[in-house]
Amino acid sequence: MANETLEIDGKEVILIGTIHISKESVDEVKEIIEKEKPDVVGVELCEGRFQALKNVKKWEDTNILDIIKQGKIFLFLINLLLANYQKRLGDKFGVKPGSEFIEAINVAKKEKIKIALMDRDIQTTLKRAWHMMKLKEKLKLIFGVFLGFFEEEEEEDIIEKLQDKDIVNELLNELSKEIPSVKETLIDERDRYIALKILQSDAKKFVAVIGRGHMDGVKRALKELNKKGLKNEIKALEVIPQKKNTLKYIGYLIPILFFGIVIYGFFDKGLDFTLNVMFMWILVTGTTAAIGAAIAFAHPVSIVVAFLAAPITTLHPTLASGWFAGLAELKYRNPTMKDFEELNNINSLGDFWHNRVTRLILVVAFTNIGGTIGTLYALPYLISLF
Repeated sequence: MANETLEIDGKEVILIGTIHISKESVDEVKEIIEKEKPDVVGVELCEGRFQALKNVKKWEDTNILDIIKQGKIFLFLINLLLANYQKRLGDKFGVKPGSEFIEAINVAKKEKIKIALMDRDIQTTLKRAWHMMKLKEKLKLIFGVFLGFFEEEEEEDIIEKLQDKDIVNELLNELSKEIPSVKETLIDERDRYIALKILQSDAKKFVAVIGRGHMDGVKRALKELNKKGLKNEIKALEVIPQKKNTLKYIGYLIPILFFGIVIYGFFDKGLDFTLNVMFMWILVTGTTAAIGAAIAFAHPVSIVVAFLAAPITTLHPTLASGWFAGLAELKYRNPTMKDFEELNNINSLGDFWHNRVTRLILVVAFTNIGGTIGTLYALPYLISLF
């Protein structure tokens, strides 16, 4: 474990760089806090992650309906994969991920030392990353996380990586080589946020327990920043930027093109041509959406719902066929408490299809993807008929 002491504006800051699944890190955190007796102990956690570490059954509080309605399925999957990837390594080495943070908090409580949660809210971080990425980058992130999660590594290789940094930050660093915006949001911004939280504290001696992968960034930020305008800088890093959504405009363009084809075709080629256009639209978009649902092993009723909903929802910019297929799946295969408990044990691709929670998410995602593919094929084809 690495630790370093800095003098910043009359404040003594002791940075403890930990490995998130190391028993040695847990022991040294306890030893340093008891020895230094700081005014404040800060940990690299937000309120959400802190509650998640305390609550082993965190996934049981998940509201699947909200995830579907708010279009958060990919964020949910990424969150789940990263959490389980780190948990799997923790099980391998016999130490729960984040144990050093819990130990720091427990020691601080015992010594009656003030505790500070220094990290930015995990949902804000994920949303900022998602909003800032282009579609191509989002696809890279999804596939990158999947590949990193299911890739088998030799124990010696894992240990070598863990000697320098925690495995999740290592995974994110690998992704950042291909997706610069991921590194900026998931790592660099959090480095600055943690440094701002340290500077904001009135403590004369501050012990900060952070992942080793954040050490260099936090040190650099502490030296660059000053106390002026801290609140404004923190607020700026908590804002979820709103940008123009190209897909939204495309969503409005599709019905305009389709109904333009129908109306023009009716006057130029007659009723039979118009009926043929409508039949092809229903057949193509409905079939591809149904195939997507079938790939996710959806209930037969959900597959039928996907087929019926797609021709309509693909012409409505605020609706998605996956929502309706997901609601049908929820009715006929409602996840049980056991399914939520088993979310902590998703260790293979097959597990996604066997668990009702993750299969429901896949039904929504694959149905939407299928409907989109059908739309992209049907529109050019219909235009070519003229």
